[in-house]
Amino acid sequence: MSDMRLIVNGAAGRMGRILIKTISETPGVTVIGALERSGSPALGQDAGTVAGLAEPLGVAITDDPLSLMLDAEGVIDFAAPKASVEMSALAAQARIAHVIGTTGLSEDDLARIAAAARHAPIVRSGNMSLGVNLLAGLVRAAARALGPEFDIEIVEMHHRMKVDAPSGTALMLGEAAAEGRGVSLLTHSARGRDGMTGARKIGDIGFAALRGGTVVGDHQAIFAGEGERIVLSHHAEDRSLFARGAVRAALWARGRKPGLYAMADVLGLN
Repeated sequence: MSDMRLIVNGAAGRMGRILIKTISETPGVTVIGALERSGSPALGQDAGTVAGLAEPLGVAITDDPLSLMLDAEGVIDFAAPKASVEMSALAAQARIAHVIGTTGLSEDDLARIAAAARHAPIVRSGNMSLGVNLLAGLVRAAARALGPEFDIEIVEMHHRMKVDAPSGTALMLGEAAAEGRGVSLLTHSARGRDGMTGARKIGDIGFAALRGGTVVGDHQAIFAGEGERIVLSHHAEDRSLFARGAVRAALWARGRKPGLYAMADVLGLN
């Protein structure tokens, strides 16, 4: 089978550059398009050069997705929420796979992505790593086994430049805990405690977001009971692990029927 032809959305961003490098090093995939927002200083530059590769790729960064869609089989997307939602509609029209690692998506954004998934395969995850998805499974199982007498707190830390909180991974872990308990995270979460908040509400899933330095991503799920605590954690040391997972997801989604999939589907964890 020929190499899967991929577009990278947000090509000049931190994750976009890592994705281009990862794709260039991975057998079975190739970059045929690189997208950035209108007005980006990277427009017109070679995607390989922007990513720091030794040789240019011969792929110029553009802000015109339609010019790339006819020749592409998939899009990998770690862009801003608005750009990712718009891309989901375009990828659906082109009937090509769309891998979304973007975080900070609103409920309306998620609804629009779900609508696009009726026409094309979409893999969306707050975290593309194998370890985090295994952690989510453990959190789900622990929440189911321990019951509401154990308080659940999700603690995450990221670099100082991260703009959304809680992180997509923290929310994914919170969702796993809520699923384990058979409740909705929307009605059972506590965020941003400050001042005289009163006692902790039984059954809530708490979140704490820390920011500083160059931390790639640390996540903990804490189950605190009477006289004991269980702490499940994951520490990301290199962003390339997210890129490798995203490329794996794209290859998995190639030729798959339309639907909204998770990284757990890609990894065979569901």
